[in-house]
Amino acid sequence: MKPQFRILLAEDNENDIELTLEAFNQHGLQDAVDVCRDGTLALDYLYCRGAYSQRIAENPILILLDNKMPKLTGIDVLKTIKQDENLRNIPVIMLTSSDIDKDIIESYNLGVNAYVVKPVDFEEFIETVKTLGLFWITLNKVPR
Repeated sequence: MKPQFRILLAEDNENDIELTLEAFNQHGLQDAVDVCRDGTLALDYLYCRGAYSQRIAENPILILLDNKMPKLTGIDVLKTIKQDENLRNIPVIMLTSSDIDKDIIESYNLGVNAYVVKPVDFEEFIETVKTLGLFWITLNKVPR
């Protein structure tokens, strides 16, 4: 049975996609995750346009956003999300390999809810995503 909520994962790295889905699978949430492999597709998803024009227009309860993606960066996507009255309250977590201070500061200045540097270790990556999922999906309350 598909969960009643959606999680958007905007990520272009296939290995990171698989690890993230595995972590959500351990919570029984793999069917709640929609994957977009670049920034443009992430915005198409959120605005129900292009390949996502038939998507039910309900906002995801969480967005996991990589920064280094093709077409539009995660920072560009974050900027658009936080400027849109209908999207700005969705929690956005930067889940990225970049630990550059400039990226971290800019993300927080734009309103990111958390900035998490992807662990290199397989098990640590899975545990990090599981912990994020537990907090943001189970404990955190978002406006509907």
